[in-house]
Amino acid sequence: MAKKVHDTPMLDELGGGPWPSFVDGIKRLRDDHPDKRIKGVANSLLGQLEHSYETRKGYWKGGTVSVYGYGSGIIPRFSEVASTFEESKEFHTLRVQPPAGNYYTTDMLRQLGDSWEKYGSGLITFHGQTGNIMFIGTTTENTQHFFNEINAYGWDLGGAGPCVRTGMSCVGAGRCEQSCADEMKIHRTLLNNFTDDVHRPSLPYKFKFKVSGCSNDCMNSIERSDFAIIGTWRDDMKVDQDEFKAYVAKKGRQHTIDNIITRCPTKALSLNDDDSLEVDNRNCVRCMHCLNVVPKALSPGDDKGVTILMGGKRTLKIGDLMGTVIVPFMKLDTEDDYEKLTDLAEEVIDYWAENGLEHERCGEMVERIGLVNFLDGIGIEVDPNMVSETRTSSYVRMDDWDIEAKKWFDRKAKQKLAS
Repeated sequence: MAKKVHDTPMLDELGGGPWPSFVDGIKRLRDDHPDKRIKGVANSLLGQLEHSYETRKGYWKGGTVSVYGYGSGIIPRFSEVASTFEESKEFHTLRVQPPAGNYYTTDMLRQLGDSWEKYGSGLITFHGQTGNIMFIGTTTENTQHFFNEINAYGWDLGGAGPCVRTGMSCVGAGRCEQSCADEMKIHRTLLNNFTDDVHRPSLPYKFKFKVSGCSNDCMNSIERSDFAIIGTWRDDMKVDQDEFKAYVAKKGRQHTIDNIITRCPTKALSLNDDDSLEVDNRNCVRCMHCLNVVPKALSPGDDKGVTILMGGKRTLKIGDLMGTVIVPFMKLDTEDDYEKLTDLAEEVIDYWAENGLEHERCGEMVERIGLVNFLDGIGIEVDPNMVSETRTSSYVRMDDWDIEAKKWFDRKAKQKLAS
């Protein structure tokens, strides 16, 4: 006998607006999917969700669900109203790591979809905030079966809980002319090195890597990751004056002044009488605005590398934090350079694991103990480039700043002599 279709008058309202609704997607599974099991799960899920809207309460509780050898990667959900909505009484989510830069083939996407329809609800999210593919809704029994199948053709679970989380990287040089780093290689190097920390939670709380190829920061890594790697350059911006003049001729001088020149935050740009562009590279802060407006005329310099910021996160104990510059510039040209990057990440995680409080993000630890103590703990010397306004920085004790600054200038002088 067919199961009764649950009435969902409140959920129906969510499908009435101009934007696509998740409710419509679940209804399509309930009404149109050929598999009766998936139809039943979708119907039961809609019924419980409608019940939650009616009572203004959530009815999912956690628990422990895992696959053999792993301690994370699965978000357990057990229904507290299972007797009424039996077919969705277990609705666990599996986090699966995507490829670096989210590059997929259609064949692989179909293969993943087929496996999920075999063992799960058919609901998939690309991607969660951490970056994983979210396979939403399966039973405890089918969790292991699904993992075994996708693992056999190359996929792995992501992180969940107090561990290193799945990394994210932008689409990078494959499609973007602003790229200043090999985002894919950085992503894979770090996550491959920390795979054990992804699968077996042993940290104070979560730790995220995110990689953006330029200061546009399409991954929002500065505010969303504990360890942000952002591509940049340290020589002069490249200017094709003929292309820039063509832009001025097409748009007009006033348009160029209003939309490019005056919008430079440090007033590093000026328009000459012959419509050429003059750039004060010493004051350029790589905000990327002018490069985005006139990409044919302006492009990053040739001396490329990355800036590393640490401590970004969303609200938890002390509110939102933006990442703090820890390494102003690092070259990533050789395998030795990538080894230095990995060593730095290991030092940071080890220090935080030893000194962080329970449920405390890395940035919150830095706020608590002070930036100077953190730098000392991870073996990095204070650098004037870490802060833009030293006299107003709460991170740095100014009574010793002149001593630290002298050390920095002496170190730079020795490096120049050695080269």
